[in-house]
Amino acid sequence: MRILVLRALGLGDLFTAVPALRGLRRAYPHAEITLAAPQWLAEAVDRIDAVDRLVPTEGLVPIDFREPDLAVNLHGRGPQSVDLLRATEPTRLVTHGSDVPWRDDQHEVDRWCRLLMRNGIPCDPDDLHLPRPGTTGDDIVVHPGASHGARRWPVERFQAVVRELGPDVVVTGSPAEADLVHEVAGGSARTSLGNLASLLDVVAGARVVLCGDTGVAHVATAYRTPSVLLFGPVPPRQWGPRSGPHRVLWHGTVGDTFADRPDPGLLEITVEEVLTALGGVPCPGSASSARAMSV
Repeated sequence: MRILVLRALGLGDLFTAVPALRGLRRAYPHAEITLAAPQWLAEAVDRIDAVDRLVPTEGLVPIDFREPDLAVNLHGRGPQSVDLLRATEPTRLVTHGSDVPWRDDQHEVDRWCRLLMRNGIPCDPDDLHLPRPGTTGDDIVVHPGASHGARRWPVERFQAVVRELGPDVVVTGSPAEADLVHEVAGGSARTSLGNLASLLDVVAGARVVLCGDTGVAHVATAYRTPSVLLFGPVPPRQWGPRSGPHRVLWHGTVGDTFADRPDPGLLEITVEEVLTALGGVPCPGSASSARAMSV
């Protein structure tokens, strides 16, 4: 049996689909499961241990796959994503529609599990976690980047947090975010600008992670790494961590997640709030909260 799954989005999108992908694997243990997703996510896809093959698919473009026995739309509700999957001529297509209506009020993890369960494929929404590739260290990971300006807390506030936390801080980002990473780190912190594999390992081994509503937040959830997450235009009930050693700061406002400027609600989060939240996060291997992490 050949199964094609479309999820041609980002890192956080991939990790929120893990329970659905694993549900497919358990339901069809002998099937070949192919995921249509961006090539740069290959390292993360391998770590999920539910996908046999990645078909590089950068967004909503034609999928290089023909006649799957089952096509599953974990990308959206259409019509573009639906039409792209139909163009592969599947025997069966699972997608949102009249049988399983789209619900705006659902958590992203629940959305895809519900779609599959309504189609007879059991899923466990809590099956989100990945095995750690190493041991937990003392690094405090600060990840200032985000895909859109609406979810980027101001640079000067990240800088103030980094100065307060001291030498255990590692500021992370992609090579394309080098200027931002070095600006936030200043002379007070180390930096990490490696590939996706190195980012996953750094987050997995961190004592705690500070970031916005972005892919790294979902990496921290996957590895059970304690985190403090800064939410702005999107409510955490839809994209936040479902459980675990995580603290979410959100001032209750909803806005445009694709805007170029920081969301007004995100700007209401102060440096003092962040430092207080970091000081209260329980960290593995530490008798108290976190050394050098309280106001």
